[in-house]
Amino acid sequence: MILYLHGLNSAGTAGKAITLQHAFEPLPVLSPTYPAYSPHHAVEQLTQLMSEVSHPEQVIIVGSSMGGFYGQYLARQFPIKRLMMINPALHPWQLLKNSVGPQQNFVTGECYQLTQVLVDATRQYGIENVNDGVATTLFLDRDDETIDCQIAIDTYCGVGELCIFDGGDHRFQHMKEAVEIIRRYIS
Repeated sequence: MILYLHGLNSAGTAGKAITLQHAFEPLPVLSPTYPAYSPHHAVEQLTQLMSEVSHPEQVIIVGSSMGGFYGQYLARQFPIKRLMMINPALHPWQLLKNSVGPQQNFVTGECYQLTQVLVDATRQYGIENVNDGVATTLFLDRDDETIDCQIAIDTYCGVGELCIFDGGDHRFQHMKEAVEIIRRYIS
C-alpha cells in the first residue's frame, strides 16, 4: 500500500495523488486530505489513519513538501516499508515564517490564517537525527523555487537514496521518473 501525503495548500485529490493511483492500480493508494497547516491536527489525523492500517510494515509513505515533513514524522512512529519524499519541507518552522497570514488551499478553496503559533508548532514534529535506520528516498528538483534542495541533500546525504533532477520546480516535474523508482520498491 502507498500512503500519499500532500503539501501545504493541496489535497489528497490533486495531481500527484492521481498520478500514483493510476500508476499503481490495483495497489491501494490512500491519499487523505488533511489540514497540513495545523501540525497538531495533521499529526492526529494521520496517526489515526496509520493506526488503522493492518500491516504498516508494508506501507510506502510518499510525501510532497509538507507531506514529506509529516511522512518523516510518521516513519518514526510506525514500522513502515519505506519513506519517500518529494521536495520535502524538512524545517517548516524556518520555511514558513515569512508566509504567516491569510492563505488559501489551491485545491479545496479553503481559506485559513497561518499563524506564527502554527508555524512554531511544526518544530515539535521535526526529526533531529535522520540516521536512525528508516529506509528513505528523496526526489528533488534542483530548481525548486520554494525550498532549497540543498537542505535535503545535506540532511540525507549518506543516509538516504537521493534522486536529484536538474531543472523542475516545487511542483516537481519528474513524477514519471519517481514512479519508476517507487515501482522498484513495490516489487
